[in-house]
Amino acid sequence: MKAMVYRRSGGPEVIEVEDIEIPKPAAGEVLIQVAVSGVNPTDWKSRQGYAASSGGWQIPNQDGAGRVIGVGDGVDPGLLNERVWLWECAHGRPWGSAAEYIVVPADHAVPLDPAASYELGAALGVPFLTAHICLTVGRTTPERLALKALSGRTVLVQGGAGAVGNAAIQLARWAGATVIATVSSPEKARLAEAAGSTHVIDYRNQDVVAEVRKIAPEGVDVVVEVAASVNATTDAAVLAPNGAVAIYAGTGDEAMTMTIRPLMMINARLQFVLLYTLSAEVKAAAIDGVRAALADGAIRIGDAAGLPVHRYELEQTGAAQAAVAAGTVGKVLITINDDPVG
Repeated sequence: MKAMVYRRSGGPEVIEVEDIEIPKPAAGEVLIQVAVSGVNPTDWKSRQGYAASSGGWQIPNQDGAGRVIGVGDGVDPGLLNERVWLWECAHGRPWGSAAEYIVVPADHAVPLDPAASYELGAALGVPFLTAHICLTVGRTTPERLALKALSGRTVLVQGGAGAVGNAAIQLARWAGATVIATVSSPEKARLAEAAGSTHVIDYRNQDVVAEVRKIAPEGVDVVVEVAASVNATTDAAVLAPNGAVAIYAGTGDEAMTMTIRPLMMINARLQFVLLYTLSAEVKAAAIDGVRAALADGAIRIGDAAGLPVHRYELEQTGAAQAAVAAGTVGKVLITINDDPVG
């Protein structure tokens, strides 16, 4: 089978196509024929920081979708031929989704709604699970999203045109929240509106604090934050009592400054969010919430959903990661097999 492999850290050029044996699922694992691989910032960051031991290797990309064609001991054989979406394939394991076949733990292969395409399935993992977690970190939010579970609450999505921002808008609107998104251009405003944002603020040309307070005089219940080092003061100024700021992105050299007393007075919560190191219970709740939204038809991708799709072939995995690293707006996907069958 063909797989994209890297054996050292570096730029996209370290990823090379190799012909390797189709893996066999161990106990508790399933073998997947991959249809589509999803690319996220975490994938190129992992590659740049990779430190392989002698003989080490890695197939990149955490997210994907495909069909179950083999099961290991202890796994329900009823899963055979099931269409699934994949999450956290490569965390601590060499089998990322940029390959024709991979093995993953059975609970990392989630049944894909019959109406959902493989492309949609491959777009779910990192962005939608992260967004779900960000929307459920507050004292006034549920542990798991459901239809209308955020009714009466207001959510501010900083960076509404990004992949996680788009996911947060879609999930929050499905859950009944009023959603305010910030963007940096008219084109990104169009994307946030297409995703379903109730209000959109262009932070380059508008006063975000003033505009948010017009919409939500008492403040917002949750801020989904992509750039805390830049937006910390704004976030503090728009929070409602018992509000929460969920910070899901950042680089190693960033810092943020907040004035303590005003945040203390409203019992604010700051929550840093990294999918990979969260508890199994939190991840399971996020998977359940995303599955419910998907079943309700509330999750979409493409231009009409504010998330343009950029498609690459398997051999272009390095270029696909480079596109994400360069800030391509939308979802980068790698097509591997249009219609996998067992």
